[in-house]
Amino acid sequence: MGIVIKENKLFFHGLFFINLLISMLAFAVLPERFFNDANYIVQPALHGNEEIGSYGFTIAFYKNTFLSYLHFSIIALIQYTILIFALYKVGLPSNFHKINARNIIIHVSFFMLAIFVSMPSKEFITFLFIVTIPYLYQSRIPSKYKIILSMLFLVGFGLIFRIYFILIPIIAIGMYLISFIKFKNKIFATFFYGILIAVFLSLSHGLIKGEFLSETSREAVNIYRKNMDVNSMVVSPVRTDVWYGETIGIFNGFLSVNLPIIEGVKHILSPQIISFIIWQLALFYILIVRYIKCLNNRRQRKYEMWSILIVFAYFIVQGVFEPDLGTATRHKVAFLPLIYFIFYYDYIGKKPL
Repeated sequence: MGIVIKENKLFFHGLFFINLLISMLAFAVLPERFFNDANYIVQPALHGNEEIGSYGFTIAFYKNTFLSYLHFSIIALIQYTILIFALYKVGLPSNFHKINARNIIIHVSFFMLAIFVSMPSKEFITFLFIVTIPYLYQSRIPSKYKIILSMLFLVGFGLIFRIYFILIPIIAIGMYLISFIKFKNKIFATFFYGILIAVFLSLSHGLIKGEFLSETSREAVNIYRKNMDVNSMVVSPVRTDVWYGETIGIFNGFLSVNLPIIEGVKHILSPQIISFIIWQLALFYILIVRYIKCLNNRRQRKYEMWSILIVFAYFIVQGVFEPDLGTATRHKVAFLPLIYFIFYYDYIGKKPL
């Protein structure tokens, strides 16, 4: 009897090998600016005094694993293989090979991931952390602990890597509670009040520290890059050093990186940016559709619902911190394990590890 390979597995492995090759060759074709972060991570001469935070952690990770001494093509081979294997362990839907909007978004994400982890990257570490959440939700740990543990994981990751991850559980829990209130448009209300939670957190930070959250991140980065050639920069229409300006800036930031229609008009002749925008809009739409299903069946879809709320909360946090659309897209790709888990929840949501 001959060996029979299912179509979904054949397609998955084919997609992996094609994009693995792309990832390994990316060093030769990508413009130099794509490697600014990577070069900073692996070249000690460029290092500052980063002992904590994402840069300090990432520099230590690549140094101690000896990855920083390897050619970027070998790093791509190792990193992309590890990440796709980690995603495969989440589960493989039976219709993965079919052409539909949901699958196309994931298929394109494989390519985007191949580009963004073709070099030393903070996204590699973020992806490995994020994939633990689907693993947790699929595990045999008692159900009553899973949600709490996932929130604690996010807080812990924020403390050691990206501090703004601490905001994600706060906003996600707030959005969950808001979803129980009756509104004519519950989707709009969930996002509106979720963004207001982010505004409240930023204003509180400003009251205590003297600077609002976007001032310490997005605005500081964009002031430094003001005279550089940076496409799709997220610029607040008003000053963000006053409370109403910060409020408008956060709402504007959320729309700019998650519903970037105006950005699409501005960059209509830039195919790379337009491709990112189409991917982002399609992703956002399908997540909304999945969220509506969860609202109608909370008990059966509770892990899918919490996964969506974590992703939505992250989208809101991006509206505070992200300096441009390209960076926002790269950071979103690190959330691929949760997006994959949400998209294929009906197939893999209850798959035990």
